[in-house]
Amino acid sequence: MKKFINNYGMIFILGGLCILFSFLTLKEQTPNAKNIKNQFVEKIQSTNNKDITILSVGGQNTKSAEIAKDLEIALKEEGFSNTFSVVGTPADLKYKLKIMMENLNYPEFIIMNEQISTWDVLGSLKNENMKYQSTQEFYPKSYLFPDFLKKTNLIAIVDRIVVIAILAIGMTFVIITGGIDLSVGSLIAVSAVVGTSVMKSMGGVDASSGVVFIGFIIGILSTAFIGGLGGLIVAFFKVPSFITTLAIMLIGRGLAFMITDGFSIYRVPQSLTWLGQASSFGLPNTVIFLIILYLIAHFFLSKTKIGRYIYAVGGNEEAARLSGVPVNFIKIFVFLICGFTAGLGGCIQASQLNSGTPNMGIMYELYVIAAVVVGGTTLSGGSGKILGTLIGVFVISVIQNGMNLIGIESYTQQVVLGLVILIAVVIDKSKSNNIFSKYFNKRG
Repeated sequence: MKKFINNYGMIFILGGLCILFSFLTLKEQTPNAKNIKNQFVEKIQSTNNKDITILSVGGQNTKSAEIAKDLEIALKEEGFSNTFSVVGTPADLKYKLKIMMENLNYPEFIIMNEQISTWDVLGSLKNENMKYQSTQEFYPKSYLFPDFLKKTNLIAIVDRIVVIAILAIGMTFVIITGGIDLSVGSLIAVSAVVGTSVMKSMGGVDASSGVVFIGFIIGILSTAFIGGLGGLIVAFFKVPSFITTLAIMLIGRGLAFMITDGFSIYRVPQSLTWLGQASSFGLPNTVIFLIILYLIAHFFLSKTKIGRYIYAVGGNEEAARLSGVPVNFIKIFVFLICGFTAGLGGCIQASQLNSGTPNMGIMYELYVIAAVVVGGTTLSGGSGKILGTLIGVFVISVIQNGMNLIGIESYTQQVVLGLVILIAVVIDKSKSNNIFSKYFNKRG
């Protein structure tokens, strides 16, 4: 249990954050068409009469408009064949009711929300025609539910983290060796603009899926090459990774603007969106791709010889060298992997946006590093878990999403993110130096 907490303790923090934001975003929710249908069926179940006439009403340019139309379909599917809907203004409702009256099809139930009930159209018609005296108004009941736990919001959280999560895989490899990579944000842009440029030059909007694949491959290989080159400089010229990747960050961003002349690339094949916007087996393709990548990365780090070498280099580089570990190769390899994952992230973002933009990935490196550190990977190297990184990504994303939902300003969010990183680093250093243990032993 202690080992699990040390490696994946942030999962409890993640759970606590989800509970916190669920509580803070608890609001009265408008029921959807399915829920309203169930409420209505429950109300009239004693009569079991499906021949009644029902009118569903929605206001113009409001959420109730879509609900009214969906409710008509849902009730007809339930067996209430004599169901109608009207969307618009009080005048539209009055006209619809008069038409129904002329056709001798008086509504026995009118389903509407509280706002529409203030129109008082039915009241005036009751005075004009006694037949409407028996018409009943049904108001759906609202319910309490957190905005945070809405299906759309949870999907948005996952969809928003995909690129960051992919970049975090490569960053975990680098940080475990004791390095850092500040170039991943700009490499996203390089991969995206290189890939989309290839697609544009090979047919543009009319290009085949094969061209999209070629564009992706070239974009990914270009950033993997740049990443590997950075690793070569770090390994053989002993330039600190911070300085090396800072330079590559500037070079990469400049290259992205040079390739595009500062403009976005839009004339790309429609099939480009398959990876970033389509779904398979009920899940977004990006999520499926992310799961596969993390399983591969987890297996690679924990079960292969190179994975053990990566930990060895980060734990004690000189000891690893004396033990026969190809230290220089490992350093080049991890930076190449980091460039590779940045390239994948760029392709996915290009697919999501259906374009290549030189501004992609700005400040992403900070969020990626934050996620990796929060996930338990030690900045000094030698320790870290790929699944812990995934938890760290979710922690950062949930914090951002929750703050957005409760209306916290963007600049305040930056302060909170900075504090989260600082706290994570302090805890990490405290664990590695046994500060807490020494303190309590001294007190004891």
